[in-house]
Amino acid sequence: MRPNEGEHTVAAMNSDIVDLKAFYSSVLGRLTERSIAMALTSLWSRLPDERLVGLGYALPWLERFGQDAERCFAFMPARQGAVRWPTQTPSATALVFEEELPLSDSSIDRMLLVHTLEHMENPGQALSEIWRVLAPGGKLILVVPNRRGMWARFEHTPFGTGRPYSRTQLTNILREANFTPTKWADALHFPPSQKRWIMRLHRWMEQAGRRFWPLFAGVLVVEAEKRLYQGIRVANRQKRKVLVPVLSPQGATMAGAKREPIRE
Repeated sequence: MRPNEGEHTVAAMNSDIVDLKAFYSSVLGRLTERSIAMALTSLWSRLPDERLVGLGYALPWLERFGQDAERCFAFMPARQGAVRWPTQTPSATALVFEEELPLSDSSIDRMLLVHTLEHMENPGQALSEIWRVLAPGGKLILVVPNRRGMWARFEHTPFGTGRPYSRTQLTNILREANFTPTKWADALHFPPSQKRWIMRLHRWMEQAGRRFWPLFAGVLVVEAEKRLYQGIRVANRQKRKVLVPVLSPQGATMAGAKREPIRE
């Protein structure tokens, strides 16, 4: 199942860098960051001398998981805008186009996408570009709004904009771009409410949601591995006429016509 053409109009509702920064500075945003960080921890494997890139708005998690990386960069889409990061050291931020990343082939070990895939105008082409810059066996981690989740239905959070995906849709689009999904996780099992009494119960709701209603999580988290070889689909051959050679030409005979006897 793939997103239909009508859904591409939703992708125009992009999250601005000012709105993203303001959201993650709020109480609900900090709870959101912790919930997604727990999901990432469950599938994040340590890579020696890792070269890590965050695409979209991945700053809260790059600060958590990028400390052990050899190199860590924050790529931000041009439509979203960019902020300086980190603030105390030389900037590692770049404003980019997802379909033309300023990286050489096979130069990155892992790429983390947050608030990105749901806003892409051409997800297939952008994923192919990510495939190009990832090293053989490189990891791609996607954090995407869940089509069945409650968070995709409220626009006061960044996950309520763009085009949400189902697990089947993510699997299909990754396989078409030569990625193999290897690990899955989910997060945001509590409602996106700004009421304090609900936010106080977020830890209990998060634990209960992962156990009892994982299908309705706010976001899906998937790790996919770069695939170097892919089988080529064989199209069904159509039947066609085959000309059979003969030793000598034969004349056509009319149906019902009488043959003349051979005279000696």
